[in-house]
Amino acid sequence: MRATTIHAPFDMRVEDVPDPVVQDPTDVVLRVLRACICGSDLWAYRGESARQPGQRIGHEFLGVVEEAGPGVRGFRKGDLVVAPFVWSDGTCAYCSEGLQTSCPSGGFWGSVGSDGGQGEAVRVPFADGTLVKLPAEAASDDRLLTALLALSDVLGTGHHAALGAGVKPGSTVAVVGDGAVGLCGVLAAKRLGAERIIALGRHTARTDIARAFGATDVVAERGEAAEAAVRELTGGQGAHGVIEAVGTEQSMRTAVAVARDGGSIGYVGVPHGSGTGLDLSVMFDRNIALRGGVAPVRAYIPELLPDVLDGTIDPSPVFDLTVGLDGVPGGYRAMDERTALKVLVKL
Repeated sequence: MRATTIHAPFDMRVEDVPDPVVQDPTDVVLRVLRACICGSDLWAYRGESARQPGQRIGHEFLGVVEEAGPGVRGFRKGDLVVAPFVWSDGTCAYCSEGLQTSCPSGGFWGSVGSDGGQGEAVRVPFADGTLVKLPAEAASDDRLLTALLALSDVLGTGHHAALGAGVKPGSTVAVVGDGAVGLCGVLAAKRLGAERIIALGRHTARTDIARAFGATDVVAERGEAAEAAVRELTGGQGAHGVIEAVGTEQSMRTAVAVARDGGSIGYVGVPHGSGTGLDLSVMFDRNIALRGGVAPVRAYIPELLPDVLDGTIDPSPVFDLTVGLDGVPGGYRAMDERTALKVLVKL
């Protein structure tokens, strides 16, 4: 089979790799129909996150079960399924608490020794604890299939951020970051009943999506100018909830500055230097809460799936460039150069 591998910074290749096979009774082999490139993949692409030469990559995908091990109870050949970006056994204490990302038996797709999602097929460990079945008819609906792909990471991560930000009906929410996760944070805040959603972003194509997803205001400024703009929009008080979807020092400083006293920040941007953006004394004095981290999207898929299926929410617009498997290296370049928001891979 063919799959995407990374060999060095900016050196992505689509190569022949061994076909995945059932190794443990709880495995399935999944034929990938849709995958995509995540903003967090760019840290490896740029050399800021270490990878071994030839390592597989990609953690967002859905597809059809090709083979199921004898210990698999919930799936059989031909089932259409979506995979969250972490596999988990579904039986440990963390899984039962809805924190599958901390499962001791779990792992991330594309880690050393595992298959990556940006390829033709994937061996899925602990299939019963990991995968979620989708309606078979979705396979023939291109837009719906694309929307369902967002359940593997970006939609659930935006939802996680909104929960961390304490979004509730009637609240005011600020979203720091206009990438795919930030945009899905807008969508999640709208779904949870936020009355006012302020999207911070400078790229018109992205803020147009934010408005379509439910943003009531857009702030294009950065730094202190952005802080002042949000304060002005909120009568000087700031937002009840802030979604931080970037992970840099500046973005976290902005998140703290635009939060209302007594408000909450939901952070899901992978931290890259953001620790120094936190001043605990300021947060202490203003009673600002901070919650977030790696999103346990497996816990959220059952809740979000019906709304995607019936069209209540449609995250598919975050995918603005479509490539085949051979086009994945170019897809990385497009996202790195910010000429694409999020790249969809059709197999």
